[in-house]
Amino acid sequence: MAEFHQLEIKLLQALREDCRLSFEEVKDKACISGDSVSRAALWLSSKNLLKIERKQRTIVQLGSEGKRFVKEGVLERILVQSILEADGKSLIEDLSKISGLSDEDVKIAIGWARRKKWLRFKKEEGKTVLLVQSTPDVEPDEKLLEVLNKGYVILEELDNELLTGLEALKSRPNVLVFKEEADRFLALTDKGLEAAKKITKIKEEASQLTPELIQSGNWRQIKLRKYNIKAPVSNTWPGKKQPYKRFLDELKEKLVAFGFKEMAGSIVELMFFNCDALFMPQDHPAREIHDIYLVKEPRHGDLSSYRKFVGNVKNTHQDGWKTGSTGWKSRYSIREASSLVLRSHGTALSARTLVNKGLEIPGKYFSISRCYRPDVVDRSHLTEFNQIEGIVVGKELTFRDLLGVLDKFAREVAEADKVRFRPDYFPFTEPSVELSAFKKGYGWVEFGGAGLFRPEVCLPLGVDVPVIAWGLGVDRLFMMKGEIDDIRSLFTRDLEWLRRQGLR
Repeated sequence: MAEFHQLEIKLLQALREDCRLSFEEVKDKACISGDSVSRAALWLSSKNLLKIERKQRTIVQLGSEGKRFVKEGVLERILVQSILEADGKSLIEDLSKISGLSDEDVKIAIGWARRKKWLRFKKEEGKTVLLVQSTPDVEPDEKLLEVLNKGYVILEELDNELLTGLEALKSRPNVLVFKEEADRFLALTDKGLEAAKKITKIKEEASQLTPELIQSGNWRQIKLRKYNIKAPVSNTWPGKKQPYKRFLDELKEKLVAFGFKEMAGSIVELMFFNCDALFMPQDHPAREIHDIYLVKEPRHGDLSSYRKFVGNVKNTHQDGWKTGSTGWKSRYSIREASSLVLRSHGTALSARTLVNKGLEIPGKYFSISRCYRPDVVDRSHLTEFNQIEGIVVGKELTFRDLLGVLDKFAREVAEADKVRFRPDYFPFTEPSVELSAFKKGYGWVEFGGAGLFRPEVCLPLGVDVPVIAWGLGVDRLFMMKGEIDDIRSLFTRDLEWLRRQGLR
């Protein structure tokens, strides 16, 4: 059988009697290494003499956090039970004390309890109170934890209820550990079996001439191995830029080409720019710990460089100042304005740009900024995300100009087929609009909001011309463009997923 490699012959002989064996069984029977079995199997498969069968299974076990949940209970159940023991309601600032959970665990517990509809928020005397909405039943995720406490499970064998629980636990860090296992089987085809029966003896071959063969003269007796230049080889993956990073770089290039200048700012932001300068009242729910990350140390920053603007904003909040508004009719705290937070939206950069001495009128500005909000991580939510923020400053700007910019963004950047606008509300814009876009095969996706900055935002910051502004979820723009349905894929280290992404 001169057309077969020596390794192929050994493999055919090993399978001649049983026709189908596992990878390990073939390796032991043929007395060759695993790599040799893999190469020979690939060669025989390309000749339609062999089928390589793979049976995949996923082993699911408890991670470090999962073991903690099994021992102590899931965080949301601990929290709700503590609130029930406190007559069914509690102030947010008291949750750590009554539950024994850390501040970070309390944030996570609130998110999951709200998702499970165990808790709801209510304002009482200007303070945020959490109320128990329903008596918690044992959820599928808790049932799966009980099963895993007895050992591992095989993902492909789970019933629908436990699969529901698994989907919930997958989004929680370190709760589950997944291990992929694959059983490989080699099976001769009819053609392969016929070839195997014709093999009687393996003739030794040499892959190269050595000095010893030449000196001894044995090169005359040996048979040199033939090489099949058409044999399949392993894929080679060239280096390339991470697809989402490439998308962001290309987006920046487009915006610069449109005449926009990039805005810059720190991830750690003053509450003044994050909320106050945007006419968000100091008792707004978006300032609570379930919607914003507060910096623990230092807790406050320096507002002395913005003293003039702080005074204007303070007066606007209290009585409207000269903006024509009545303000919020509430006491304004400069101490609160100096609080440090992780930037929760890109509009904070727009506020900073408006007080910049270099502000050009007319002018166009943009930023692609990393923002942070406490949230439950799942297919559509992360605790940190990118937001594209833009403002255009000019005397003749109208709401129609804003809609035109948004339409261009959705169609050229996300490659959307249709665009839809709906009225919306934001404390800092009026009128306000929500942008949604549709792509065939992907559906409708909400991208974010936009509007004209209110006089209560512009005038206190020294700007007396119209400013159109938008803040869009750039992560979702890329997801629609790339037809990706899980936001976690944008930041994955999964090499297989990264390799499958095209250069364009």
